[in-house]
This record gives sequence, C-alpha cells and structure tokens, in this order.
Amino acid sequence: MSQLTLQTHVSDIVTAVPQSADLFRALRIDFCCGGKIPLEEAAAKRKLDSSAVLHQARILETKIAEYRDSRPGDLAEPELIDYIQNKHHAFLREELPALTPYVTKLALVHGEHHPELLRVQEIFAELKNELLTHTEDEDQNVFPQIQQCIAKPNSNHSEGLQPLLSELEQEHEQAGNLLKELREVTSDFALPSDACGTYRLVYQRLGLLEKDTFEHIHLENNVLFERVRERCNGQGQQR
Repeated sequence: MSQLTLQTHVSDIVTAVPQSADLFRALRIDFCCGGKIPLEEAAAKRKLDSSAVLHQARILETKIAEYRDSRPGDLAEPELIDYIQNKHHAFLREELPALTPYVTKLALVHGEHHPELLRVQEIFAELKNELLTHTEDEDQNVFPQIQQCIAKPNSNHSEGLQPLLSELEQEHEQAGNLLKELREVTSDFALPSDACGTYRLVYQRLGLLEKDTFEHIHLENNVLFERVRERCNGQGQQR
C-alpha cells in the first residue's frame, strides 16, 4: 500500500519517488526550495486537482518499486556526495560553458524580434556565474567539512557547518528563482513560429538544465543537508 498521501510533503515524495520530480516540474510545483509543504497545499497554489496529482505520483511509485535500491536518496552520505559531484557538478561544469555561445548567438540574431531573448541571456549569465561559483565552494570547502563531520560528529563541526548549509540553501533559492524567471520569460520554453535550429537547441538544453538543477538542489537541501544536521548533532548513526 502506498505511503503517499495529500499531506505528504512534496520534497518527501521526490525523495521516495525520484521520477516524480519530472511530474512536479511539468506541473510547475516547486519540489526543491519550496518543497517542504503538503502536496495538497502545493497543488492548490497551482490550482490543480490534488487528488489527481497524488494519483499520478502513486502510479510512478508503483512503476519504480523494483528499482528502490538504486535511488540516490538511499545512498550513504559519502556516496551521495560523490553522486552529486560526479553527476550534477560535472554536468554544470561541462554544460554551462558549452551552452554559452549558443545563448549569445540566439540573443544576437533573434533579440530584435524576440526581446525576451535579451533577458534570457542576462538570466543565463547570472545563473552560470552563481552555479559555477557555488559548486566550486561546495567541492573545495563545504563538502570536505561535511565528510569530517560525518566521520567524527561533534559540536564544533556542527556549529561551523550550520551557517554554511544555510548560506548554500539561500544560494539554491536564488538559483531556483532565476530558473523560474527563465521559464516565465520564455513562456515555458515555447518556440515561436520562426524558431531556427539554434533556437530549438537552446530551449531544449535550458529545459534539461532546469531539470538537472532542480534534482540537484533537492538532493542537497532535502536529503544531504537534512541528514548532515542530524548526524553532526549526534542524533543519528552513520548509514
């Protein structure tokens, strides 16, 4: 029997059923920064039938039940950090610089007739700078401290990590807001009738960037950071 209900937090649904991230993204339900609210409330904010959304989440839950052992949310903290770095951080380091010339070209060629593309270029540049700086700080500074705290939990580690985790969560929210604005100014990445190949490529890859970043933020905010706060406060045992 499914454990998902209308009162289950959206973030907890994505932790339990990772594929539901695609469902919530399509419905424009925030599952990362604003995911710690009941599904019923989140659906109401989007004027959606909460029971129908729950039914779709339960269908996904049933379909992936046999793959539960492979969920990243089930990884122990050190392995989860490796997963985040090897999948999400590596993706950003490769994709953001690679996509930059296409975004620039699109704004240059089509910006006169589609002025929203000038804002797309600005948002992308800001997002690129923030995400690359953010992930570098995690890799070089925060994640090593998390590893130390997990290995030897104590109050000093906990006190030192708390403000760092809070700062990262604030940066996640800023990135999430930029992605939301990006979707708004592009009308959900809707292509105009005169869209060329570059136009299609950029919108497709921006959609993939949004998907990966929201999954990335969810794993950190709602899984890794939550566990770290428990472990480093001595309230749990290492997985």
